[in-house]
Amino acid sequence: MSKRLEIEERLREAFSPGALEVVDDTESHRGHAGFTEGVESHFNVMIRAETFRGMSRVARHRAIHTALGAELISRIHALAIDASPEE
Repeated sequence: MSKRLEIEERLREAFSPGALEVVDDTESHRGHAGFTEGVESHFNVMIRAETFRGMSRVARHRAIHTALGAELISRIHALAIDASPEE
């Protein structure tokens, strides 16, 4: 399973989001640190979930990192997160 799909699956399981988009942005980092040909390493996540209501930005990011797990996080070079409650 690709890392993108693994991220998406874990976030869906943990938060049942109303909206979720996981984008593999690795190719746009060609020539930069952390880029390896053929390896997914840079991701952008947009997630909207009721679970995040009342949580600070830091708490939302911590919850996402916990849901992804240390092992998966260790295989990702960069993770940009846009997380907020559903409107």
